[in-house]
Amino acid sequence: MSRKWSFFLLILLLISVFGLFVPISGDNSDKSSIVPADIAWILTSTVLVFFMTPGLAFFYGGMVNKKNIISTMLSSFIALGVVTVLWVVVGFSLAFGDDVGGFIGNPKTYFMFNNVFSGSPWKLAPTIPLLLFALFQLKFAVITPAIVVGAVAERIKFAGYLFVMILFCLFVYTPLAHWTWHPEGFLFKMGVLDFAGGTVVHISAGCAALAGAIVLKPRKDLLKGNNIFPANIPYVILGTGMLWFGWFGFNAGSALSASSLAVYAFATTAVSSASAALTWIFFDASRGRKPSALGACIGAVVGLVAITPGAGFIAIAPSIFIGALSSIISNLAVHWKSKTSIDDTLDVFPCHGLGGIVGMLLTGVFANKTINPAGANGLFYGGFELFNKHLIALVIVVAYSFCVSWVIFKLANVLIGLRVNEENETIGLDLSQHDETYSSRRNIFAPQS
Repeated sequence: MSRKWSFFLLILLLISVFGLFVPISGDNSDKSSIVPADIAWILTSTVLVFFMTPGLAFFYGGMVNKKNIISTMLSSFIALGVVTVLWVVVGFSLAFGDDVGGFIGNPKTYFMFNNVFSGSPWKLAPTIPLLLFALFQLKFAVITPAIVVGAVAERIKFAGYLFVMILFCLFVYTPLAHWTWHPEGFLFKMGVLDFAGGTVVHISAGCAALAGAIVLKPRKDLLKGNNIFPANIPYVILGTGMLWFGWFGFNAGSALSASSLAVYAFATTAVSSASAALTWIFFDASRGRKPSALGACIGAVVGLVAITPGAGFIAIAPSIFIGALSSIISNLAVHWKSKTSIDDTLDVFPCHGLGGIVGMLLTGVFANKTINPAGANGLFYGGFELFNKHLIALVIVVAYSFCVSWVIFKLANVLIGLRVNEENETIGLDLSQHDETYSSRRNIFAPQS
């Protein structure tokens, strides 16, 4: 165990020392196009998206067994550390650096954030500094692997998950971001629309979650038929509120300006989530179940996921339909999954994966150039071509995300080990992985056995 942590520490120290020798560039960029109001809004949006990751930690932490609350929350929260450093070193460059074949960015373009402060504004965000664009995109990169942990919670080693997180960011997230959001990315050039990350964030995370659940196999308690109850429903409600609040920065901030388009994305986000939350509990009640706080929270998140790709391309009224349909599909998928041998602990694929898929396809149906002239008309408005492009892109993204993520989980399992042993799983990951409990009073500076 100590060798693994020594390796992580060594890498971090090498990065920190290397950073001392990176050339410092003055701010010589052209400021003529910069708009202070846009800077203020995107700074605010960046903070809102940052807030989503702690929100996700509460959302997930409340749904697991009490003995795994800390481990689950930390596995999401730690992405703020891991991905931030990785993004500065090479992640931003791979996603938004000079194009290499429409597939990936040149790692030298913004290596160690060199030229980010002094560089010209991003082509599609000309009114804000490049550094602000990089920081805004950082928060998207942070929350994506944090979503994945929900599928493998309660049985994955912390060190193993950090290894997976790093590889996922390098080989899944950054290529997808480049394909979709870089003007030279092949999906962007194809005409695929993804306003705020339905493809890049949610489909990729959902597919990675499914791959991880398959590789790690079911939890022992599940195999034994033991009931597993959520530890803290109020945590789930709190986490949902934090996610919903932050999602306005996620979607409305993706307008990359303080504009009417940002307001429109804000509106569709609010409406879709509200529709999905109501649909989930009404659908449960219509099938003989009692409407639950947990169901309302999950439904709200599904609605947020589903509207994300089309938030700035779709009219407000269709967003009610998108929220409702995505909620029903995810609800059915959650109950279908419970009858299979796949143990996606917190239903990441049925909610984020399928929510993103439904949202991507319905963007191809309901996108309207009246809302956003930079978009295209969807199937509902005669745009057969856009819907066909989204179908093709969906197959590519799902296949790539799942296959590469499966390889990453398999590789991590061989090199570093992913699954805790049965004894540690029984006592819980809080104690076995972190030597902490939900009501811990341990002195962290005391010698450990």
